[in-house]
Amino acid sequence: MSKITFSRLSTIPVEDIAAHMSSPALAKHMPLLQGTWDTQRVADFVAMKEARWAQDGLGHWAILADGVYVGWGGFQREGPDWDFGLVLKPSAFGLGTRITHQALEFAHGDARIPSVTFLLPPSRTNLGALTRMGAEFEGEMIFDGALFRKYRLVTSAP
Repeated sequence: MSKITFSRLSTIPVEDIAAHMSSPALAKHMPLLQGTWDTQRVADFVAMKEARWAQDGLGHWAILADGVYVGWGGFQREGPDWDFGLVLKPSAFGLGTRITHQALEFAHGDARIPSVTFLLPPSRTNLGALTRMGAEFEGEMIFDGALFRKYRLVTSAP
């Protein structure tokens, strides 16, 4: 079983992230994924994510399985909410549930995160794991021009 660890995106070579984000398999469930992911776009993306860490004290991580980059994800502030996102390499899709559970353990232990939201495109139809975790559907919303279904999971007692 792979050991999952989280690191900063800035520790990953931009070429690795560019190759990951250029995978055609990602576009199916990422309506906001557009354009070419060259090294400059990745450098800008990583700088934006690092700025979120500086602003909010938390952000998206690089995700490693046995020390190898398999994707990125984590918590990002969206208005009053902490939204959880996860973008894995196709070869690591099977690790999604484990990674999500590990990240949610972090959220349960962090007083800044009373709840976590999940914005899922309508193409995501297998939502059993999300509902088994206790996430509740809040409705549909438009984010950056794309339709998403919003779920919320309470991570701390009131």
